[in-house]
Amino acid sequence: MTANHLPQKPDFAALEAAAPESADRRTTILSLIGGLVFNWSNNESLFIYVLMLLLKADQATAAIVFATLNTTRARLDLIQRLARIRIRDKALSKELDRLIDRFNDGTHIRNELNHCMYTVDNTTGEILHTQSMRLVQTSSALRFGEIKPMDEARIREMSDAVREMARINREIWDFMPRLEAHLRSGGRS
Repeated sequence: MTANHLPQKPDFAALEAAAPESADRRTTILSLIGGLVFNWSNNESLFIYVLMLLLKADQATAAIVFATLNTTRARLDLIQRLARIRIRDKALSKELDRLIDRFNDGTHIRNELNHCMYTVDNTTGEILHTQSMRLVQTSSALRFGEIKPMDEARIREMSDAVREMARINREIWDFMPRLEAHLRSGGRS
């Protein structure tokens, strides 16, 4: 696609006719995307409670602070900064940093799948690839949208990301009571 040409309009009649043949694979892909979004959203929401503990505030106050920051990155930065001054237990602090790092890793694939265009084969109805909706700058060029195939490797990557987000959710739930106990003790280990 050159800079001054639109992508080819899909043959919607052909897609609708082919859809039953590829329904199982498409359902798998869409289910994985949904599972990733579901788990990611639950994890992000749990960080409100981590913020609540670090601020020594009620849930409503923490939610207001959380929602006032308009990006996940800003919210997690605030949590990490507060953790540096409130958490005295180095192991507990490192555990929070690891949870946030792992969550951020999952954020990359979630953002990729939420902010892309999906290309579907007119003859099979199968999702062929995604094209990122962001600019990619290399040392020699600026191009629009990295294209990635929706192949078995990508489906495995998505499955792994869903499982990892589910693990992170459980680990945040396990982490919060320990954080609360640590903060209640005045930060003594």
